[in-house]
Amino acid sequence: MKLKQFGMTFLSVCIAASGMKAAEAASFSVIADGLNNPRGLTFGNDGSLYVTEAGTGGNGACVPSPSVANQSLCYGTTGAVTKIENGVQERILTGLPSLALSDGTDTSGPQDIKFDATGKPYIAIGYGSNPTFRATLGNTDLGKIITANFNTNSWTSVADLANYELANNPDQGDLISNPFSLLLDGNNIVAVDTGANELLSVGTDGSNLKAIATIPRQTLTNPIFPSGASSSPFEIQAVPTNIAKGPDGAYYISQLTGFPFPEGEAKIYRVGADGQPTVYTDGFTQLTDLAFDPEGNLYALQYANQSLWKGNLDGSVIKIAPDGTRTTILSGNGLESPTALTIGADNAIYVTNRGDRPGVGQVIKIENSKSVPESTSTFSLLAFLGTVSVTLLHKGKAKRLKISDKFVQEC
Repeated sequence: MKLKQFGMTFLSVCIAASGMKAAEAASFSVIADGLNNPRGLTFGNDGSLYVTEAGTGGNGACVPSPSVANQSLCYGTTGAVTKIENGVQERILTGLPSLALSDGTDTSGPQDIKFDATGKPYIAIGYGSNPTFRATLGNTDLGKIITANFNTNSWTSVADLANYELANNPDQGDLISNPFSLLLDGNNIVAVDTGANELLSVGTDGSNLKAIATIPRQTLTNPIFPSGASSSPFEIQAVPTNIAKGPDGAYYISQLTGFPFPEGEAKIYRVGADGQPTVYTDGFTQLTDLAFDPEGNLYALQYANQSLWKGNLDGSVIKIAPDGTRTTILSGNGLESPTALTIGADNAIYVTNRGDRPGVGQVIKIENSKSVPESTSTFSLLAFLGTVSVTLLHKGKAKRLKISDKFVQEC
């Protein structure tokens, strides 16, 4: 079964999951707007907030879309890094590679940014396709980790993750590479290649690129499909999305599951010194990022609270205390297809909102207030219509799909 398209209607949702405490009434303010597919964000050494924009592709050479039949992803230099300082947003690095459909959706480009102790920035540039095709795009940094100089609007390549996937294919699945997130750990960059299903490490000087963990495949025993049909156990195409280093020194990996996008089946993995992923906690839906605060609380970001084919792209921020207690900080109410979060020195939560759409992406600041009871019903729905692009996961790899305003199509 290969999913090509499915319809999507946005719905606002409030989840009252088992084990959840009362939700904290949270408000947010928009601190940046008009962004093109905003993805990762982090605070720099100067205290400013930096966010990557994957861009809108362009009119350059194209490669076949791995998920949308008879359509191509075309190259452009519309990727960027935006700086937010004292209420002012400014694109401080432009011309970065970007790959997208003609409408600027299904985009890969600058996916994440982190700074080392000296303030040097490192950026993960996504790709989201078969590395074999990349040569047709010319000399591009898609599928690589780069370091940049904001003053000269220039950058250099540090590591080629797409080429590593082509040469090694550690999980022995389809050849797909999509560097999606990274962190700096001493003199090493630790990166999640969502397409390759891998956690990789490379020196900040580009040396010793290697896979350090393969995220396991996942089988669903009771899948629920849009048609209502049942099936025998079904391997869902789950992939890793983001990484955080815990107080214990281990790496924690968020997971986004593939079709049929089951609710409550996304996991958070822990990868210790032995490189073996183990389930730290589970019961989530479509996770895209994680972050620890100074007290050891882990914040998980849900891209969507329901199976995507149900027509809901409202997401959630969920706090997981060290004892495992969960509290929903914000669910829906304007939080739509969020892609990344970070915790500020002010203890506020900063999130890239509408991170899968060109021109309407945001960075929002969430500030908590007193707790209020959650609804006891499973879902509270509010109609809010629209169309969007999301990630399709096929054979353990990050594929992409075009969401229309029609129904599910399978082949």
